[in-house]
Amino acid sequence: MTPEKPVAYEDVVAARARIRGVAIRTPVMTSRTADARAGASLFFKCEQLQRVGAFKFRGAYNALARFTPEQRARGVLTFSSGNHAQGIALAAQLLGIPATIVMPSDAPAVKVEATLGYGAEVVRYDRYTEDREALGRRLAGERGLTVIPPYDHADIIAGQGTAAAELLEETGPLDALVTPLGGGGLLSGSALAARALAPGCAVIGVEPAAGDDGRRSFRAGAIVRIDTPNTIADGAQTQALGALTFPIIRALVDDIETVADDELVRAMAFFASRMKLVVEPTGCLAAAYALRGIDRFRGKRIGVILSGGNVDLARFCELTGSTR
Repeated sequence: MTPEKPVAYEDVVAARARIRGVAIRTPVMTSRTADARAGASLFFKCEQLQRVGAFKFRGAYNALARFTPEQRARGVLTFSSGNHAQGIALAAQLLGIPATIVMPSDAPAVKVEATLGYGAEVVRYDRYTEDREALGRRLAGERGLTVIPPYDHADIIAGQGTAAAELLEETGPLDALVTPLGGGGLLSGSALAARALAPGCAVIGVEPAAGDDGRRSFRAGAIVRIDTPNTIADGAQTQALGALTFPIIRALVDDIETVADDELVRAMAFFASRMKLVVEPTGCLAAAYALRGIDRFRGKRIGVILSGGNVDLARFCELTGSTR
């Protein structure tokens, strides 16, 4: 990798080889009801069925598998609201690496419990008043740990791109690929895969309406930072795109859209009732947009990544019960 081209499709190919036999090749599912609502043929890449319940395991394992013996002995640190935390914790457990995870005090209990269950140490912080990156880097410096951030890291981006590569390999050419957007690791990795495997495929990222820093940045041509957004999509409560993810998104992505929280709830209810799938709010970002019945998608083949399924059962019932 060079400074001018920090991540390329070749890195996605290398990541696929690295995670093969460890990460799950998740299924691609379809629904006639979903197609009717969308006016298009939708292909759902079910990453909520990935290890740790989210696509994040792909990038996490890819990054940690590249550690030197010295890095493995000292350990890894990351900061995450949940899914990346679990991905790093499990990958570290599998590779015998000590893991320290900085997690917000309001992170979903199911995500915290799973992270602890994989043997990681969890350090809590207040996402609205404290800087998780500053806290994480201070701890890493004190303990000699290697920091692997949730999205702005070349190995993370390459690993996340493997989900889109699998989807395109299974479905053949698509007219559009739609992915959730938080910090941009999944979207930038997906864009690298799509441009290599299906050059005519439009790539679209979808983020919460309350946290539209990605869309603002995309339109402004420069990174826009916002306050921590108030949204049920806890995995997309990021404040800005990354120094690595933004240039890839700006160069390779066609558009960035937003959806409201109530659309995420309706999508969650749809997947549970019609497809028997549990998908968390963040995991529904791309699907909620596609299920609107977008004119640009009419009659076309659309790939949709469902990015995760880690949601507290009580919270899931509370949210989806409101749709009745």
